[in-house]
Amino acid sequence: MIKKAVLPVAGFGTRCLPASKAIPKEMITIVDRPVIQYVVAEAVAAGIRDIVLVTHGSKSAIENHFDKHFELEASLEAKGKHELLAELRSIVPEDVNIISVRQPEPLGLGHAVLCARPVVGDNEPFAVLLPDVLVDAEGLQRNDLGCMLDAFHASGRAQLMVEEVPRELTYKYGIVDTGGKIPAPGESRPLDGLVEKPPVEAAPSRLAVIGRYALPGSIFDLLAETPPGAGGEIQLTDAIETLRQREGVDAFRMRGKTYDCGHQLGYLEAILAYGRRHARYGEGFRELLTRYADKV
Repeated sequence: MIKKAVLPVAGFGTRCLPASKAIPKEMITIVDRPVIQYVVAEAVAAGIRDIVLVTHGSKSAIENHFDKHFELEASLEAKGKHELLAELRSIVPEDVNIISVRQPEPLGLGHAVLCARPVVGDNEPFAVLLPDVLVDAEGLQRNDLGCMLDAFHASGRAQLMVEEVPRELTYKYGIVDTGGKIPAPGESRPLDGLVEKPPVEAAPSRLAVIGRYALPGSIFDLLAETPPGAGGEIQLTDAIETLRQREGVDAFRMRGKTYDCGHQLGYLEAILAYGRRHARYGEGFRELLTRYADKV
């Protein structure tokens, strides 16, 4: 089973400016916790036990969030705030490890993944989760990441999680070509290719890559051999295309819903989705929604 996940968090977060000028974009909150905590919880629920953060010197707030805060915990315990103390201690389950490595230069997503090689190892498969995107598992017994990891083990091939998007929006995404055979939700199909942000009329499907990958350890050698592409960066998609030609790669169609928190409207939608069902604030939040809906 895949037990390690790489989360690239070293980027500047320019899509989130000005909010991300002094605060890592991954630490911007959805209701009462940062985006990165939801992504880590998704990985843990899928069976991941080693979380590798590929980070930057300016992102220490992320590492601090997952570290133990002895003074704060002692203060909460002394004041009898046991419920809040338990919530803080549950951020990282006892059997989960948070490991940080640095990306010394902003050389692209492929380079960020390659920076995790000493921790992941050359012969072990792993997952990659982009922290801009929340993958909502509401109503599912097993989340989409877990099902995609199951598909990886069943097939032995790398998996890219995809979501069906409106045809008129395909130009915004990496769109997969599955040879006209569209997988049903929860199923995988072999890739014939991947087109990055195609013109709408040229899109081979409506299935967009959404930032979740299950990859074999052999991807590291391919990344090390991949020349810089667009913007002088090492592109993960270039290495995946080489992997597809050599070993095959599948598209796994998710069943849940995504929220792009790197985009302001996607972030606001995530607050609406998670806020309305929050155990503590959901009822009050739904009342607020009703009140403000009457003013639209």
